[in-house]
Amino acid sequence: MVGIHLDKPFPLYPNGFPPEIMQEFERRIGRHSLGNKAASGTEIIQELGAEHMRTGSPIVYTSADSVFQVAAHEEVIPLWELYKICETAREILRGPAEVGRVIARPFTGTPGHFTRTTNRHDYAVPPPAGMLLDQLDERGVNVHSVGKIFDVFLGRGIRESAKTKSNADGMAKTLEAMEQTAAGLIFVNLVDFDQQYGHRNDIEGYGAALEQFDAWLPQFQAALRPDDLVIFTADHGCDPTVPGTDHTREYVPLLVSGPKVRSGVDLGLRASLSDIGQTVAANFGVSITNGVSFLRQIL
Repeated sequence: MVGIHLDKPFPLYPNGFPPEIMQEFERRIGRHSLGNKAASGTEIIQELGAEHMRTGSPIVYTSADSVFQVAAHEEVIPLWELYKICETAREILRGPAEVGRVIARPFTGTPGHFTRTTNRHDYAVPPPAGMLLDQLDERGVNVHSVGKIFDVFLGRGIRESAKTKSNADGMAKTLEAMEQTAAGLIFVNLVDFDQQYGHRNDIEGYGAALEQFDAWLPQFQAALRPDDLVIFTADHGCDPTVPGTDHTREYVPLLVSGPKVRSGVDLGLRASLSDIGQTVAANFGVSITNGVSFLRQIL
């Protein structure tokens, strides 16, 4: 979406991480670990949470994505230590083992009633130079991020940011950002669709989240300025009706609106998410390496 195309894919570990990685990880954090397999985040804390509380060993797991995830109960391993553990994993996972993200997944509760908290933290691979947020920063464009965007891009090119606890919190902070930002890009991620409902196959929850978003839209539209341009999309599929807990493969929606946007324009099936980034870049008078702008089609 910001114009980054990988020369080679990030590595995947469907059978867990190899012994040389796990041995070095455990040596450096001073704790044994549990799990080391591909699993649903909510299911693995129910499976291994009690043993984790008994032993103090963090739970390590991955998914169909290139991720190294570490789950720990906040009363067993405090947040500062969990974050340090993830920083250590990020240092180890370089070169051929460089996964896309290391993710801290704290939780609370008691066996049978564990709940993940909002203190998630992502440790991403540094984006290559020249991506959209770099270009906007060089142009002097103010970028205000809402949600996990700051973590995903390691804060590059982002001048203001707000973390969120839920979709509702993200929508409220989006309106606050609109009030505070005279000009620039507001880059928002509403994570509940993915994290709370898509991965958990919660069809009713997903539907309710869509209804909540729809109910918020009139307030959002009323806050738009005459020259504002809005792009709604997703970074991947996450259909709650498809069996399994991984991302799904359907095409994602691309909806564009704003006071000056032409209505009824069919943008077609795009070749890349980078078309979105190129359109944003063109709007601010810059360009990125990949993607085809559709700015002239909509204005």
